[in-house]
Amino acid sequence: AISRFVAERIAKYYGRTSTVIHPPVDTEQFRPGSTPGDRFLVVSRLLPYKRIDLAIEVCNHLRVPLDIVGTGPEEERLRELAGPWVRFHGFLPDATVARLYATCRAFLFPQEEDFGITVLEAAAAGRPVVAFRGGGALETVVEGETGIFFEHQTVDSLAYGVEAVMRQSWDTARIRSHALRFEVSEFRR
Repeated sequence: AISRFVAERIAKYYGRTSTVIHPPVDTEQFRPGSTPGDRFLVVSRLLPYKRIDLAIEVCNHLRVPLDIVGTGPEEERLRELAGPWVRFHGFLPDATVARLYATCRAFLFPQEEDFGITVLEAAAAGRPVVAFRGGGALETVVEGETGIFFEHQTVDSLAYGVEAVMRQSWDTARIRSHALRFEVSEFRR
């Protein structure tokens, strides 16, 4: 299984145990920037379950800038929700995405995923994450060290997480060090 979250589903539905082998993350592609900027970041397919609408609504409410990288069937609806603080970038080359990770204030992860590689891409760039407390994020985010969890997929709950991540100072090297536990060589081992 790619996470304990998936292993639990395998046990529940198939009555079997499974070994967890986390997917590899190309941590070498992502490096910390010299100074983080003020913009938050989402990198995702624009699908309903990804809850990008929450990120947009929170950034509208708090008047904080947000960059969204990705495309998908929700794009038109999400653009209608977006205020002047939200920029849609569509699909971008890997090097440009790596630069956005390195310079974002924090990465927003409002969805529940089986694993969530983008959380670790952000961490490899030394940036903290505001993640929904569920799914694979429970295995990739260390509360208070590499990011902040929010409890409910609601605007108020995510807004609390965004405000918390802005109040705290973050150790870029420590965040990156955590991400390296998921690098390709570890996967091969």
